Amino acid sequence: MAALGKIRSHGAILVGVIGAALLAFIAEEAFRSCDSHKNESRQQIGEVLGEKVSMQEYQKLVDEFTNVLKITQGRDNLTDDELNQVKDQVWQTYVQNRIIEEEAKKLGLTVTDKELQNVLAAGTNPMLLQTPFVNQQTGRFDANMLKKFLTEYKSAKTTNPQMAEQYQSIYNFWTFVEKSLRQQILASKYQSLFANCFLSNPVSAKMAFKEDTEESNIQLAAFPYADINDNTIKVTDEELKAKYEELKPRFKQFVETRDIKYVDVKVVASNADKAELNKEFKAYETEIRGVEDPTQFMHKTASLVNYLGIPQTKAAFPSDIAARLDSMAVGSTTGVVENKQDNTLNIIRLLSKSELPDSVQFRAIQVVGATPDAVKKSADSIYTALENGGDFETIAKKYNQTGEKQWITSAQYQNAPSMDADTKNYINTLNTLGVNAIKNISLQQGSLIVQVTDRKAMTSKYVAAVIKKEIKFSKNTYSTAFNKFSQFVSESQTLQALEKNAAKYGYQLQERNDVSTQEHFVAGIHGTRDAMKWLFDSEDGKISPLYECGDNDHLLVLALTKTHEKGYRSFDDSKVKEYLKQEVLRDKKAEQIIAKVKGVNSIAAAKAKGAKIAELNQVTFASPAFVTLTGSSEPALSGAVAATAKGKFVNHAVKGQAGVYLFQVISKSNRPGKFNEKEYEQRLKQKAMQYAGNFMQELYFKANVVDNRYLFF
Repeated sequence: MAALGKIRSHGAILVGVIGAALLAFIAEEAFRSCDSHKNESRQQIGEVLGEKVSMQEYQKLVDEFTNVLKITQGRDNLTDDELNQVKDQVWQTYVQNRIIEEEAKKLGLTVTDKELQNVLAAGTNPMLLQTPFVNQQTGRFDANMLKKFLTEYKSAKTTNPQMAEQYQSIYNFWTFVEKSLRQQILASKYQSLFANCFLSNPVSAKMAFKEDTEESNIQLAAFPYADINDNTIKVTDEELKAKYEELKPRFKQFVETRDIKYVDVKVVASNADKAELNKEFKAYETEIRGVEDPTQFMHKTASLVNYLGIPQTKAAFPSDIAARLDSMAVGSTTGVVENKQDNTLNIIRLLSKSELPDSVQFRAIQVVGATPDAVKKSADSIYTALENGGDFETIAKKYNQTGEKQWITSAQYQNAPSMDADTKNYINTLNTLGVNAIKNISLQQGSLIVQVTDRKAMTSKYVAAVIKKEIKFSKNTYSTAFNKFSQFVSESQTLQALEKNAAKYGYQLQERNDVSTQEHFVAGIHGTRDAMKWLFDSEDGKISPLYECGDNDHLLVLALTKTHEKGYRSFDDSKVKEYLKQEVLRDKKAEQIIAKVKGVNSIAAAKAKGAKIAELNQVTFASPAFVTLTGSSEPALSGAVAATAKGKFVNHAVKGQAGVYLFQVISKSNRPGKFNEKEYEQRLKQKAMQYAGNFMQELYFKANVVDNRYLFF
């Protein structure tokens, strides 16, 4: 009881302690929840129709499309710029497909298996023609080839895992094509449904024919707005605000953008750096002149142009090198040549020049054996049999090979990073062997019996050793540039200081408006992912840290000058105000001119009022008239001319984009041609399809798309 009484006596304190403990517990859980939410958010690259898109999901789609490109283009790797294009295309496709799926779901639109089978049976879809299942005789997709492959793949998964693994990339490629076809068919069905909401009829077709073919020749009196000095027109804030409300839909932006000012310094080689490289190249020039086979020497130079030691077309060389080859004598070596366009020093030694086929058709039998003697014996036997008239394919089948003909082109091998002796021997043999000639090529791992069956496109080929190296800056040069830039940044922690100190340090302050998260780089400079993150996580007026970026050759600092939120651009935005001012000026100038020409009823009277006179011919309603006097296309003028009878003077002044116009119709005529009702109805239907094609933009705006991919670029 005493203990209980003691507790009661400290009840208020105890309640406070327990309350604090509970609060701490709740706060800890809240922080954990926030951290968990933040971590989850960091893995989300965007949002479509309220659904969040994870980085893993997006990356899977990027990898899938990248592999498809590699297969269809025969590539092993893509450049950074190509990968960025892939990322953009994948995102745009994903967003479009999600929007279409959602709209189709509301309407009950689906793609049935039968519809897909019909597309496969037709075999003409461009996507199908990129697959390995194209019949070479018909040039069309062959569904039977696909069925055979799928059957073999399914069987190999249980009976031959190694074969299944080889088939996997083709199977993945096909699943991508099938998925894309379904999406394509669904989008086409939705667009067709939408387009058919636009109707064409004989009456509208006849009107369209008249608009296209009825031409008017007019005498025009133009009063350009440019003739009135802007300074003579007073524009008030009330007028600007009224115009803003009138034109407000024009100022809607659907993504947040930001304006920046920045200083970007590209570090370049100093004179001392260039002198050192020149010294190195002079040594190369002396050495390469005396080398008979430059293969080993070229490895030592670390040239940007690989030396293969085989004849190559000009396409294998950089453009500046290719341009010099024809003017060089075989065996000659150039001096050291600087190319300012790619910032390199160059030396070329031309070893040979010959006319060789760009494409060679051949067939081959590979010969292997337990010992070199066994290989030689089999190869000699095959060679002798072929020389004596034996059938190539029949002999090849005895060695479990097809012996079928195949083509090899220069492009398939001449850009290889390196080439071993066996491959050089093989390529040189195919290039120089005559049609129907047979040769036994000895290789380290056996022999190859080849026969050339055709040669095409004879072209000049060159064996050239090219030493090309970038003129790079040294560590000392970079360090000097970095220290100077670092000092500049440390002294420029406000926008005013940045603007002032840029000139002091000899830097150029640049400006870039409306940067969005959809961009991969800041101001087009590679390696600026961290700068993009800072930009969209910062506040107006802030100065960024110093960024080392580009290809490790740029120094960058940013100032965030203005944030433009998603929604309507503010009336106070300088660009908006300038646009509004020009619109109000045009309206006021038009009012002045219209008042001035009131009562004018002839070209002569208009001229007396200061009009510029010209003839304008072949004016039709279907296309805006271009007025040379004002340098502007004027749709309103085309409409007014079409509504005015021959010989008549327009009954009111026409307010245009660049001036006010009066005119008299001199003549009207119809272009030659007979009205074809069906043709014009079809034209109107095609126009409707074009209008329908714009539906994606409207749906995109309503889908509340959020693009945060910049966090992961």
